[in-house]
Amino acid sequence: MNQLTEKTIACPYCGEHIEVLLDPADIDQQYIEDCQVCCKPINFLVFETMDEELSVTVFSDDESY
Repeated sequence: MNQLTEKTIACPYCGEHIEVLLDPADIDQQYIEDCQVCCKPINFLVFETMDEELSVTVFSDDESY
């Protein structure tokens, strides 16, 4: 699995749905990207599902994972 995966997430701040690209190199990594709509920092946690698909959990700075 070496290609980028496109996923739709909901911003934990403004609720807007945005498209993000997940990189398999980021599995089990946590990083921050600003929302494309409200510009607030979204925390991303990329992981691999049991079906070997890339998935992501997003949360705000106020939430803890």
